Amino acid sequence: MNSTAENTLVRGGTFAVLGADGSMTGRGGAQPDGLFQRDARHLSRWTLTVNGTAPWVLATSARDASAHRVLTPAGTRDEPPAFTVFREQALAAGLLTEQLRITNNRPEATTVVLELTVDADFADQFELRSDRRGYDKLGARRTATVRADGVTFAYKRGDWLSRTTVAAMPSPTVVEPLDGDDTAHRLEWRTDLPGHGTTDITLHVTAHPHGVSRPATPVSPSRAAAESEAHIAQFLHRPLPVPPDSPAGLAAACARGLKDLAGLLVPATGADGEQVLVPGAGVPWFLTLFGRDSLLTSFFALPYRPELAAATLSALAAVQGTVHDTVRGEQPGRIVHEIRHGELAHFRQVPYGRYYGAVDSTPLFLVLLEEYVRTTGGPSVAARFERQARAAVAWMFQDGGLDDHGYLVYSPDPEGLVNQNWKDSDGAICSPDGTQAHGPIAVAEAQGYAYDALIRTARLARSHWKDALYAQRLEKAAADLRSRFPRDFWMDTPGFPALALDGQGRQVAALASDAGHLLWSGILDGPLARRVGQRLLEPDFFSGWAIRTLASGQPAYHPLSYHRGSAWPHDNALIALGLARCGMANEVRALATGLLDAAGHHRGRLPEVMAGYARSDHPQPVPYLHSCSPQAWAAATPLALLTALSQTRRSTAE
Repeated sequence: MNSTAENTLVRGGTFAVLGADGSMTGRGGAQPDGLFQRDARHLSRWTLTVNGTAPWVLATSARDASAHRVLTPAGTRDEPPAFTVFREQALAAGLLTEQLRITNNRPEATTVVLELTVDADFADQFELRSDRRGYDKLGARRTATVRADGVTFAYKRGDWLSRTTVAAMPSPTVVEPLDGDDTAHRLEWRTDLPGHGTTDITLHVTAHPHGVSRPATPVSPSRAAAESEAHIAQFLHRPLPVPPDSPAGLAAACARGLKDLAGLLVPATGADGEQVLVPGAGVPWFLTLFGRDSLLTSFFALPYRPELAAATLSALAAVQGTVHDTVRGEQPGRIVHEIRHGELAHFRQVPYGRYYGAVDSTPLFLVLLEEYVRTTGGPSVAARFERQARAAVAWMFQDGGLDDHGYLVYSPDPEGLVNQNWKDSDGAICSPDGTQAHGPIAVAEAQGYAYDALIRTARLARSHWKDALYAQRLEKAAADLRSRFPRDFWMDTPGFPALALDGQGRQVAALASDAGHLLWSGILDGPLARRVGQRLLEPDFFSGWAIRTLASGQPAYHPLSYHRGSAWPHDNALIALGLARCGMANEVRALATGLLDAAGHHRGRLPEVMAGYARSDHPQPVPYLHSCSPQAWAAATPLALLTALSQTRRSTAE
């Protein structure tokens, strides 16, 4: 019988979401399908029929960038299927390639009519996830041009031009438009098969995105799959130091995470014009360079795959802010939040073409830079990015708010992100009753990042830039920030830090997981830090799988909210690293065990986010509907757990 399972293939900044039979239907919403590159859907319909009916799925096998399926028409024990279709699909950067092998199962000759309905709607990803928002596309035009071997789809709007080519070998016997549809076409092959005979059809779908001068070179599915496997094998070949007494599932989760990271690497341009591969944030919505996501992913992976950090630092340095641009939030020295390549970003109908609305990417850039230099012993990197590091520090004091407000702050962007920390959904920075805070907002964890960034940059200045006066200035600012923080953020009654300070300096009193980041950064230590660490493992925070973004029992809590009750693995990874920094070995192990158990229910892969329901509510983690999978910082979370467990093991031994 047919299965409802889907496959997501990812490679080189391209991804495809396919149905169980290998089809695409052009749907949008929470889980769109299709072939995507550079924020656009380059193939929206890809449906197969044989002799007028959709075949049944007998078997399916999928890897990271390839899938194999066995399809047949309906049959019975007395009348078994007349033929079998072996369907192989594989992905390369900008290319979906497919081979169909039709085998006659009977001794007598038969005629097989294979039809493939194809279309490309070139939908921008922001349209597909628009939450009922519409975008004016005056003058836009979609066309389809028949070729001898298939069809070429094109989309033009002003100076924007994207194309998708569908080419087949052998050429179809019929290529014709579908009645009542703008650009969809039907490709038909009529084949006479001798008894037990076989025929093959090979298809190449090549995306020609706007702004890309060289389309992919077509290759066979087997070669595309082999190249993908070789890329993953190269990324995986260095073994990870997973101790034998680690919690169950750690080795498997780390291996799965590394495979996902290999697939999520996207091309970017570095600070000196070099081409680098950086962790794209996730599929389906965020397969592009993201400041915060790429930085934290690279930090988690740094002890094991330092090349990710080197690439991320270079790519972000290349697009560091240089001017004031209120539309996209650019400010001198500010590190970008995200880069988008789609049509709506091109025409500035969304601000995210190069959007800087993040309060935390800039200090995290400095944290990763110093950690990379210290971990790899690479003084050349410290020298290479000295100018960018100093500009980032200047941003923290000036536009970031340290000089004027005493804390890093952001003001809600009505055209972009209302909240500009990692909890960037509307209403995420709220009081216990759910009231959104008004700015300028100082979120707790960003102050910890700022403190850590100042301390680390001072080390670079003293050890590598030979600027002791600059180092002293940063150390003094860090000490002042650390001394003021508990005075302003600590709430005596719950014995817990506030989520934020609002524009009036009042505490935003929701009990939130962000407090765990304060242990990682070191702005909170000693008895207060241990108190926070123990509190986060209590049942209203810890679901048994992971620590929730918001403690249950508060009016604002919702287990299916994006940031007000769900549980995020990367958030928990930072908490685990903070617990390890405080020497809280039991808490680290309890948290790691819950996360690894959750990964075990997803074949070793942690999703971007899970619903906040407790382990006692349901025997498996409840999915969050809009979760990305694979997703970069979730994929890197097991690596952070490995680091945290290793740190507590060393501290216990000492």
